[in-house]
Amino acid sequence: MMLVRTAFGVIAFAGCSVISSNVTTYDLDLPAQTFSVDASGWQVQTASINDYLAKTCSPTSSWCATAASAACPMNCTGSCDMAQQTCDLGLDIALHQTIDLLSEKPELKSIDSATTVLQVTVDSVDYEVTTNSLDTATPVLSVYVAPMSVMDPNDAMAKMIGTIDIIPAGTTIAASAMKFTDDGQATLGATLADFKNPFNILVGGTLLLAHGDTVPRGRLDTSVHVRAHASP
Repeated sequence: MMLVRTAFGVIAFAGCSVISSNVTTYDLDLPAQTFSVDASGWQVQTASINDYLAKTCSPTSSWCATAASAACPMNCTGSCDMAQQTCDLGLDIALHQTIDLLSEKPELKSIDSATTVLQVTVDSVDYEVTTNSLDTATPVLSVYVAPMSVMDPNDAMAKMIGTIDIIPAGTTIAASAMKFTDDGQATLGATLADFKNPFNILVGGTLLLAHGDTVPRGRLDTSVHVRAHASP
C-alpha cells in the first residue's frame, strides 16, 4: 500500500535535483510550469457573438447549445440564461503541462519501486501571474492532476487538487498560495510518489459571456510552482 504524508505549503516548480547528505531525503521541487490563457485561441468574432448573445431562448430549448459553434468554432459551449432568457456562451479554459519525474529527478532511478515505499510530503503549491493583458477577469480556475494521456480537466480521471482565485483584468499577481481541496495535498502526494509514471498538471475553468458582454481580448501568463520532498 502506498503511504503518503502531506503538509500544507506552497507549490513551487523550481529548484535543482538534490539528494540530502544523509541520502534519505529526495528533493521533488519541480521547474515552473507556465499556463497561458490567450483570448485569440477562442477565435470568437465580435459580430457573430453579439448576434448570438442577443438571441432569445427558452430554458427547455437546445438552440443555444446547437448554435454556439457558429459564434465560437472551438472550445466553447452554449446555454440559455434562465433569468434573461438570452443565450450565454461559455469559453472553456483547458490547459495542461506534462511532468516526468524521472527526467526531472534522475536520482529517483536508483529507487526500486517494487520494494520501496516512497513517502512524499507536499510542502507547497503556489502560482504567479507574470503578464496579463486580458481585458476581463478570469473565472476561478481549478487545478488537477491526471495521467499523461488525459488533457481535458473534465475527464473523469482528472483529480482536482485546488483552485486559483479570480484574476482581475490586466492584473499581475506575485506568488500566492493555491487553495487546496480537502484531499488535494494527499492526491498530489500520491501522484508524485508514483514517480515512474509521467503525469499532467491541468488548469481548467469556463469564462461565461452573457448578453451585453464584449469579446475578450489579450493574454494572461501564469506559472504554477510545486515544492515537495520524499523519503523511502
